[in-house]
Amino acid sequence: MAEPRPVAPALLVVALFSRHAEALAWGLARLESAYGPVALAGEPFAFQHTSYYAATMGADLRKRLVAFERPVAPDALADIKLHTNALEGELGASGEYPELRPLNLDPGLLTLGKFMLATTKDQAHRVYLRDGVFAEVTLRFHAGAWEPWPWTYADYREPFVHDFLLKARDHYRRLLSEPPGEP
Repeated sequence: MAEPRPVAPALLVVALFSRHAEALAWGLARLESAYGPVALAGEPFAFQHTSYYAATMGADLRKRLVAFERPVAPDALADIKLHTNALEGELGASGEYPELRPLNLDPGLLTLGKFMLATTKDQAHRVYLRDGVFAEVTLRFHAGAWEPWPWTYADYREPFVHDFLLKARDHYRRLLSEPPGEP
């Protein structure tokens, strides 16, 4: 019988998207307050991969990926998703923006072998974590590159997203090789 072993922490990566630059800045500031400094920030890009969000978020959405400096416990993903949902709700309830949902925050965890996203929507390929939160392995790392699955969202198939996640993986690999207590 195999005995459970401790697992390495994972790198927190969050996708922020909105049509309002101020909402993106607000979300990033709240995330940094909760999870520490950002190690890597991707360039914002036009999110035109689906019209799914148009009814609640408007048009001309911009999306940005950020990876945090400090890794997190892998079992924290459900808590992080619940926190990001609460932040979205807080900003939406503020009345500062005309949309019901002026900001979307999608947290994920990166390990050496996979990138997974948290979601509140169940599907056959998602695993239930707790409190209405599921995890989906969105990409796998194989033969030196990120590879999508049939269910991978269109924006996570983009080469520039893979490039960002390669840089994030390099950062994460360096963190794993540092002795405990080293910055």
